[in-house]
Amino acid sequence: MQIGFIGLGKMGLEMAARAASDGHALIGCDTCEAACERAAKRGIKVAASMQEMVNALEKPCIIWLQTPPGTITNTIIKELSELLKEGDMVIDGGNSDFRDTKKTADYLMEKNIRFMDIGVSGGVAGAKKGCGMLIGGTKEDYERMIPFIKSLAAPGGYAHCGGTAAGHYAKTIHNGVEYAIMQAYAEGYEMLMSSEIDVDVLGSLQAYQNGCSIRSHILGKVIEALQPDVALEGVADYVADSGMGRWTIEEATRLKVPTPTISAALQARFRSQQEDSLSMQCIAALRGTIGGHPVKRKDSK
Repeated sequence: MQIGFIGLGKMGLEMAARAASDGHALIGCDTCEAACERAAKRGIKVAASMQEMVNALEKPCIIWLQTPPGTITNTIIKELSELLKEGDMVIDGGNSDFRDTKKTADYLMEKNIRFMDIGVSGGVAGAKKGCGMLIGGTKEDYERMIPFIKSLAAPGGYAHCGGTAAGHYAKTIHNGVEYAIMQAYAEGYEMLMSSEIDVDVLGSLQAYQNGCSIRSHILGKVIEALQPDVALEGVADYVADSGMGRWTIEEATRLKVPTPTISAALQARFRSQQEDSLSMQCIAALRGTIGGHPVKRKDSK
């Protein structure tokens, strides 16, 4: 297939290179000159602008975006809408908010431009070796894109999740669940590290991974992260949240679906982002006034 591919960062570059190596005719585009140079070295044809890319594509055009969600992706789509013609198609392969995805689809529909949303999972390793793909859009467009999707996805690792926004919705829930799984493994790791018993932490985790019921891709990544230093010396206890965990909880609240585990995992990330916790300071002071417990001062050693 001939595809215009916008976004040649870490994920996008590997996806584009994988597709090109499988015989697809890609024309890449990125505002970062260094990204374009890296893509060209990988054998990807690169256009100097979106206009040049669109001009070079067969009609109707297919444009795949692998760009950061929010303002950047929305701006690109708006600019593309002025360049594309009726029957062309835009595919958003980034982690866009599914609520924005619905608005994007409506906006492009007014211009008779087709649209698909694809949630991509697996990180850079997945982009290199085959990722998971959660796909939203019409059945017709999905079937049209299967040859390209098969080149990017792991065997059996893709699905037509439903109509517009279903792909990004499924990816949002995926990431919410991932928050909870990561939190559970992290808490288990801390228990192993904190025990008064002499525990081989890495050995235990490797046994978990190679035969126990809690083995998983994420546990494999935990082991990979710990192998250089199981004590994680020098790693700050700050964990960012990309937004998808928040979106999951917002949607759960709207639907009145109880999600205590995912909610707790998200709250733990918020706590890690605080240098000082006023709520914990309040509880410490409160214990002092209620039960006369000693209150540790900040200047205490």
